Amino acid sequence: MIEKIEISGSNYKVEESFKKYAEKRIGKLDKYLPRGSKKDVVARIVVTQAERAHGEKFDLSVAMDIPGGKVLAAKDECTNLFAGIDLVEAKLTGQIRRYKLDVTPHLKKKSFKNLFIKRK
Repeated sequence: MIEKIEISGSNYKVEESFKKYAEKRIGKLDKYLPRGSKKDVVARIVVTQAERAHGEKFDLSVAMDIPGGKVLAAKDECTNLFAGIDLVEAKLTGQIRRYKLDVTPHLKKKSFKNLFIKRK
């Protein structure tokens, strides 16, 4: 579980239910990280409420600072914050998996792709 998760709001007061849900969803992303970088990851979640002509929207952005100077970020615009955090989590999962392929020396992209090729 990612221990350091900072949640803030701009033009929006973050509710306790959203904090719990976001910590649960973003906190479990550490299982995809390489072993050496799990402890020092910091996740920052910023929620901005914007009034639009057709209703209110939320801009949700998440940035994960990984040791070694790498920052993984995802952003989404949504009307429901809980659905938005799910979309951002899916985007970050793909970015973390690509990052892990680049960082881990025994996982080569060519050999990893060969696992999913159907052979006749």
